[in-house]
Amino acid sequence: MDTIAAIATAEGRGGVAVVRVSGDDAFGICKRLAGCAARPGRISVRNVAGEDCVVLAFKAPHSYTCEDVVEFQCHGGYIAPRRILKACIDGGARLARRGEFTERAFLNGRLGYEAAEAVLDLIDARTERAAEEALGALAGKPAKAVRECYEEAVALSSEIEHALDIDEGELPEGFEQGVALRGAALRARLAGEAAAMRRRAAMRRGALVVLAGAPNAGKSSLFNALAEENRAIVSSIAGTTRDAIEAWVDIGGWPVRLVDTAGLRETEDEIEAEGVRRTEAFASAADILVAVESLEAGARAHAGAAHGAPCALTVHTKKDLATREALAALPAGALAVSAKTGEGLEALRSAIAGALEKRAEQSREDSAPCGAPECAAAALESACAALDAGAGGDWSAGELVLAGNAMRRAASILGAHIGAEYSADMLEKLFSRFCVGK
Repeated sequence: MDTIAAIATAEGRGGVAVVRVSGDDAFGICKRLAGCAARPGRISVRNVAGEDCVVLAFKAPHSYTCEDVVEFQCHGGYIAPRRILKACIDGGARLARRGEFTERAFLNGRLGYEAAEAVLDLIDARTERAAEEALGALAGKPAKAVRECYEEAVALSSEIEHALDIDEGELPEGFEQGVALRGAALRARLAGEAAAMRRRAAMRRGALVVLAGAPNAGKSSLFNALAEENRAIVSSIAGTTRDAIEAWVDIGGWPVRLVDTAGLRETEDEIEAEGVRRTEAFASAADILVAVESLEAGARAHAGAAHGAPCALTVHTKKDLATREALAALPAGALAVSAKTGEGLEALRSAIAGALEKRAEQSREDSAPCGAPECAAAALESACAALDAGAGGDWSAGELVLAGNAMRRAASILGAHIGAEYSADMLEKLFSRFCVGK
């Protein structure tokens, strides 16, 4: 393969930058630029393009790409790494495409498709939980789980087929009951692993949580409290928020794109009316809509806050200003919070996280397979459906034929997924999401 080069660290001011070179001529470029042979396993300090560099060399296949790799570590900032990169390109390398280093790791067998995707998930992770999910996928846990389900389905299918070929009196005592128990356990695991895959896919996308309600309902104060910073202007003047304000926050481990919106009301003000239209657009696109209603005396609720959102929660704000009568009138389990004192915020976070968990586990038409978790979830759910359709979840002694057919079908579905081939389009979509230096 030709030799590629790119800056592997984020652009901008920083202590250290890394320029990575990979390919057949990586060591040759190193010698031409640094004036010495690359020494794998040794650290060298050399002057490259007028910049002092730490030079690290990795001999194939003991590198990220499984190719000869050289890394030049230099001072950070904009100029130094660009000068070294230009020298590498002038020395015979070409500029790497987005994600090309990881693509080469995939093509050379260092990473599987799922692991390559997990690398991107780890880079993009906004919460500890999202990072842990990515690390688990990078270690191969989801793929191992699917393979174990496949192997159990094959084993059960084989045992049932054997049972159908011999006299019923030759079956071990309790055989049918054992098959039923193992089939039910497999079906439960398939469903559980599918739900986990859906959660991982949702964790990657993040969730859109929108605060909507009447003017002065306390949306901006609630937004600031959940974001733990004063991003939105808080005022007693109605209609202060004219445009959506966003922040990424961690809610129960979920990366949440939290949006504060303009108050919903009829208005002749052209700018405010546009803000209301944007609120309605955000509300209809939300994964979770938080309908905000104030407990303050004289506050107006807005009954139309849901706007077709797939999941809506109602939260009653300004609890610190509420009368005893207003609090007593709330239904059991109602969410009541005070952004000022913090009371009720943890309960609201838990409610949002719980709604996201439930929503993520649901199979949805708009979550068509576009990555490893979605593909795996679809295969596991199809295998579940095959078991349900073939055996109805109740594999009595008289239904071994149906059970065998169902198990064989489930094994076939899982086997097809495990042996899936990845098209050029799938690979292009994956690796184009990486930065150039990865």
